[in-house]
Amino acid sequence: MPVFRLIEQLAFPPPDLAEPDGLLAVGGDLSVPRLLLAYSMGIFPWFNEGDPILWWSPDPRCVIEPDRVHISGSLAKVLRQGRFAVTFDRAFSRVIEACAEVRTARGEGTWITEEMREAYVRLHELGFAHSVECWEGDSLAGGLYGVALGRCFFGESMFHRRPNASKVALVTLAQKLAERGFELIDGQLPTPHLESLGARRVRREEFLERLRRGGVAPSVHPVPADFPG
Repeated sequence: MPVFRLIEQLAFPPPDLAEPDGLLAVGGDLSVPRLLLAYSMGIFPWFNEGDPILWWSPDPRCVIEPDRVHISGSLAKVLRQGRFAVTFDRAFSRVIEACAEVRTARGEGTWITEEMREAYVRLHELGFAHSVECWEGDSLAGGLYGVALGRCFFGESMFHRRPNASKVALVTLAQKLAERGFELIDGQLPTPHLESLGARRVRREEFLERLRRGGVAPSVHPVPADFPG
């Protein structure tokens, strides 16, 4: 199938027209309306520095059921000890910067460019992008960020500077979202880290249906989420 080139008009091709690797479209911009439309359609941006903006809708999709997150014995011990203090939306900019810095420090590339950081800070200021922070005293030990629409949370990235800090952030988020009746946490692509926490793979068709059940329909004006905090 062809990869679609976006034009100035706010529109995306149907997600089921994506390439086998999930690549759907190229171009466009990272404006708030386009980003919100993308997430509401199960599409997300992911590209390297210097590349054009690439839009993806992979099949299968990695999801975590908020009420079925897996907590290992060692992680349960960390949670009982209260080693980390967990907050929501207290340090969004620091979390997104740390997600990029930690990857760079490991010698890995990062898609969290300056353009991406600015775009998600705008979403945060409008109440659509959120962060979870794990603190060890006054130090930011780990965290994650993503976009929340309706009763769905679209995870973007996570980091840790102390062992288990990102896991504590995700488990705490999942528990809070389960209390609010959230449908799912989108992990985008499966990783051993996410699968150790109970993530599973679902077909794109099921994923999109789950979005609709979670109150997310294609729109440039999606419903803001009842996010913790």
